[in-house]
Amino acid sequence: MVTITFPDRETEKRALGFLLGRFSGRVLKSGEHLVPEAALEALADQNISFTVQGKSTYEQQIAAVRDTAPATI
Repeated sequence: MVTITFPDRETEKRALGFLLGRFSGRVLKSGEHLVPEAALEALADQNISFTVQGKSTYEQQIAAVRDTAPATI
């Protein structure tokens, strides 16, 4: 999993709409998104801007499961 962010809320909404049903992932309370690496290419192909923060840590993945209701992308 990779941690990404979006430049603004509108881009985030567009990205989530695209990702739904295609990839699994999580949204953290911080506004960061955990997505599989394959989602990066798909987002780029759709001309959706995002910033890669890096590989998601074990702690981020556990926090996503613990802190959220099922919020699958």
